[in-house]
Amino acid sequence: MGRTLVELFYDVISPYSWLAFEALCRYQHIWNIDLRFRPAFLGGIMQQTGNKPPAMLPKRGEYMLKDMKRMAKYYQVPVRMSPDALQQILKTSSLTAMRFITAIDMTNPQYLEPLSREFWMRFWSQHEDISQPENILAVARQAGLSSELSQKALEMTSSPAVKDRLKDTTTEALKYGAFGMPAVVAHYDGKPHLFFGSDRLELLGSVIENPWWRHAAH
Repeated sequence: MGRTLVELFYDVISPYSWLAFEALCRYQHIWNIDLRFRPAFLGGIMQQTGNKPPAMLPKRGEYMLKDMKRMAKYYQVPVRMSPDALQQILKTSSLTAMRFITAIDMTNPQYLEPLSREFWMRFWSQHEDISQPENILAVARQAGLSSELSQKALEMTSSPAVKDRLKDTTTEALKYGAFGMPAVVAHYDGKPHLFFGSDRLELLGSVIENPWWRHAAH
């Protein structure tokens, strides 16, 4: 049987995307999958589908803080939810960060994984800003990018090529039926199958005929 292509559409503003990202990074070698990272813009998806951030509904926001704490422990990912975390999301735009990640994906894709991880680390673990150019450059430095490379990627964030690429990726996620993030699309049986959220990965595993629990025990 060939390898299954699994695409992860994500935005670094989404903590659930971080969980899915780390879990898929761990499982890609256990499962027979080709993992493809697809940086997209959550704001665009919310706008196009009329979805609202969890924080807009107070009860859901309350639950999310507790849920994140449990999930972070379960997945062993250092997401730290501060009491004002939900306000932070609403106040922060990830557009420049996602354009920067897109620019790196287009020019030096080998840095895509460490760079994305550092953005999550900075925002979700250290509660630092990721929207200002100097902070984006600090994240890139942390991820091991040279200052020349980072500077070039930062300049590219205002180029039509990068803007269009991010827009196209976001549109592609919408075409697959995405309404939030993370959106995981597995290509098997000749068609794409969408899984929403980080808590559907065991379902993904069983569907691609490689149940995760067989490996979880070892």
